[in-house]
Amino acid sequence: MTARSEKQVKIIPLDEINQMARECPEQLIADSEREYEKSVASAARIAADRFSNKPIILLSGPSGSGKTTTAHNLSAELKRLGLKALVISMDDYFLPNALIPKEPDGSIDYEKPERVDTELLREHLDILSGCGTVTLPKFDFTTGTRSAGETITKDPDCAVIIEGIHALNPELAGKCKDIATCLYVSVRTRISSKTGELLHPSKIRLMRRMSRDRLFRGRDILGTIELFGSVQRGENLYIMPHKGYSDYDIDTFFAYEICIYRRIIEELGGKHGELSDDGLFRGLLPEFVADAVPLSASLIPEGSVIREFVG
Repeated sequence: MTARSEKQVKIIPLDEINQMARECPEQLIADSEREYEKSVASAARIAADRFSNKPIILLSGPSGSGKTTTAHNLSAELKRLGLKALVISMDDYFLPNALIPKEPDGSIDYEKPERVDTELLREHLDILSGCGTVTLPKFDFTTGTRSAGETITKDPDCAVIIEGIHALNPELAGKCKDIATCLYVSVRTRISSKTGELLHPSKIRLMRRMSRDRLFRGRDILGTIELFGSVQRGENLYIMPHKGYSDYDIDTFFAYEICIYRRIIEELGGKHGELSDDGLFRGLLPEFVADAVPLSASLIPEGSVIREFVG
């Protein structure tokens, strides 16, 4: 599969993806996974080389970028390089919904940095940087509540990976950023249609969230779409300004995933007739999802980033 570059952004024609999906879907999937694995391996080598001075890894990226799976894959790569690794989700440090100030319209802005219990996060990072023991919090997205989670201890030869949308924000990470390797994870590659229209990475991440939210977060597809504007606003205000701190970027684009979403989006859309009038939803379908050759989710390898969204 060939990809052209436009200002360092890869663009792959949907026709090429479809041809591979028809002729050799297993190869399409294997090639996509291999590209991602190479990028994670490069990030792990960078982090391992800096470990003596920077035992913390801060991994940030917008919603739906595959941070959680990438953090665990990075952990596995570090172990292959002779280091131990702990993965901590910044999402678990979210304050309970009952403690979050409401917006003027009565809603909760889930993207604001104030959503994170910064005091507890910094306390735990200080303890772990000194090879101490902490009991992690555990946030439940379906109820908006937080409880006690796993108790962990950092060994001297153990890297700590902190993943979350605000991981590179110095207001939250504090002095930890000075002893950390910083990574940015997102979908960067774009898909082009027959007419030359480009599918923006934010739309791919939206499709991921449609599936994930319904399966794991108690939110239907309409609710995910209604939050799209707020999510994008939060990315522009609270995530993008800090991506420049990144030491290495990981592209979590998988060429085959649009073929997986062909069936999933049709299934989800069929259960929500009101979406036929939703411009954003329709914008996903005509030239991209609707034209993609459908592939079964059963072909997705175990441990793939895409499993984070489709189960």
